[in-house]
Amino acid sequence: MPDTSDGPDLADALEALLASRRSCRAFLPTPVPHATIMRLLRLAQRSPSWCNTQPWEVVVTSGPATDRFREAIRAQASTGSGQAPDFPWPERYDGVYQERRRESGWQLYEAVGVRRGDRAASAAQAARNFELFGAPHVAIVTTDAVQGVYGAVDSGIYVGAFLLAAESMGIGAIAQAALAGYGPLIREHLGIPDDRKVLLGISFGFPDRDHPANSYRTTRADLGEVVRWVE
Repeated sequence: MPDTSDGPDLADALEALLASRRSCRAFLPTPVPHATIMRLLRLAQRSPSWCNTQPWEVVVTSGPATDRFREAIRAQASTGSGQAPDFPWPERYDGVYQERRRESGWQLYEAVGVRRGDRAASAAQAARNFELFGAPHVAIVTTDAVQGVYGAVDSGIYVGAFLLAAESMGIGAIAQAALAGYGPLIREHLGIPDDRKVLLGISFGFPDRDHPANSYRTTRADLGEVVRWVE
């Protein structure tokens, strides 16, 4: 094993980023400087991919462009129709996956004061997705359609790198599959060609650290639940 005692403990740095990162659901209106966004994108671009194909492409909005996109997708979502994701939603969540999903949802609802059974309040909170949670920027991540699931997996790794890079720079971010439900609208609004599939959106900006929606952490399964050793 190489001696790293004289160098930085990169594992500690990574652990700190993973422990502090959260899905940010409330942002300050202050835009992120362009140079900062460019550094974030350069960091995320180091993400690995199969045969280094780098199948992701990203559309990033700022200023009035974010407001126009926010209004367009909010208006579409408010009609309750028009969903046509490029990647089909999961058929269902069973067993422990449903349990984890529900736990995460109730953590959010309890943080923002939504009572169990209050469907109107829970719907209002869900609608915040389409307001981009007030973020001044959104990044729409697309993948090469021809590469199918493998391009989607590689682009998902890119999303993870983007989120960690944002955290390292003090930028809040949230990956939103909900936005991808309106693939046709996104494609038309942002001029995305048909040879790209919309994977998801990432709303990002400076986090509102005092907002209750940003006050909790989701849990992670014990390794015994997700790892099986073969010796």
